[in-house]
Amino acid sequence: MIRIAVPYDNGEIFQHFGKSEAFKFYDVENRAVIGLGVVHTNGQGHGALAGFLESYGTGLVICGGIGPGAVNALKESGIKVYPGISGNADDAVEKLLEGTLPVYTGASCDHHDHDHECGHHDGCGEGCCH
Repeated sequence: MIRIAVPYDNGEIFQHFGKSEAFKFYDVENRAVIGLGVVHTNGQGHGALAGFLESYGTGLVICGGIGPGAVNALKESGIKVYPGISGNADDAVEKLLEGTLPVYTGASCDHHDHDHECGHHDGCGEGCCH
């Protein structure tokens, strides 16, 4: 069995990993979802999320925007990361199980249509997106 976690908001993949307020967990065995549930982070964010996900036995994360610091923290916890994914959370998990989910090799932060809280607008740097 593997546990998949997806940053979750109203059925969709929440696009800012470090600010995720909830994750939807999918327990998968033999390419079939055998259990699922939504767990709130209770204010844990950015650096604490790798430990939060590890404590729930997560083996894989499907997410949208995520910075290199968060990717590294997840990998150090033994969690595989599928970044840069958007849309319906259930559909993304189904695509993963079918082998049709796109794989992005680098960290992704795809919410550059607004200013970041750290004041930059055109790229992900230290302090943002993770």
